[in-house]
Amino acid sequence: MRTLVSVVAIVCSALSLHAVPSLAQSWPQKPVKFIVPLGPGSGADLTARLLADRLAKTWGQAVVVENRPGGDGVIGINAVLSARDDHTLFFGPASSFVGHPYLLDKMPYDPHDLLPVVRVTNTVVCLAVPASLKVGSLKELVAMVREQPGKLNWATVTGLTDLVVAGYLKGAGLDMAKVSYRDTVSALNDLVEGRIQLYSAAYAIMRGQAQAGRIRLLAVQSRSRAPGVDLPTVSEAGFPGLNFDGLVGLIAARASGISDAQRGRIAADVKTVLGDPLIAERLTATGQIVSPGTPAEFAAAIEEQAGHLAAIGKVLGIKPVQ
Repeated sequence: MRTLVSVVAIVCSALSLHAVPSLAQSWPQKPVKFIVPLGPGSGADLTARLLADRLAKTWGQAVVVENRPGGDGVIGINAVLSARDDHTLFFGPASSFVGHPYLLDKMPYDPHDLLPVVRVTNTVVCLAVPASLKVGSLKELVAMVREQPGKLNWATVTGLTDLVVAGYLKGAGLDMAKVSYRDTVSALNDLVEGRIQLYSAAYAIMRGQAQAGRIRLLAVQSRSRAPGVDLPTVSEAGFPGLNFDGLVGLIAARASGISDAQRGRIAADVKTVLGDPLIAERLTATGQIVSPGTPAEFAAAIEEQAGHLAAIGKVLGIKPVQ
């Protein structure tokens, strides 16, 4: 089984969008299904439903959103792969599969079977501290951690952001204790109460508590600033090792037989929908950066994230499973 980095590199280099246009125009011939690996109300779910409504009108077929949460995305991925249907697509964060070689004891699917279709958005992920901590920047927080080794706690609630933060801390020689949570509510409550001092999570999750003054957002982990969020990026703050782009997009099963022309058409239609200022405004309000991209661009972004994760794996001494 190929590693995820090499697999996506193959996909990216082999990708061609010069197939006969008529092949794409005949699709879809029946209702399209988006499998979302998260529950209702999540950023990916809201994005999927907004797109589904508009794309149904463009395609002349119903677009159904089906939530298949659980297993860190494995349940949703396997639902798409087992369908072997070019009308059934995975809609969600790339973190649902990019981190699996480093997080799972055994791969329950072959990453080579996943075929990028279109990047839709980047979820805005932020680093936050409790208001009571009295630090106003990442630089001040890092200085505090160095002064108090082992006395401050950190948390995230996704496997991939766990690796990003843990990799940075180890690489920088910073000693913080990790606290594990199964849900965002408990982690956020403990951040507010000061039981954890650093939390990495989606902006949409933390926005309310930040606006109420109970927590302080220090930076966004994406490469670019987020519209409507007055925060520097981690790179601007001087800590590029904490970068994490929450890539969200559509993925097809290679065995479905979906053509390059079909993927190109889907990507073009998604870009058109996201060009609507009303849609863009609604997605921005949910903590999403609108960033549609071609299949090749999405594949390249996934490859870059996988490469970043491979470097983190080396720092942490974790080898990817095959």
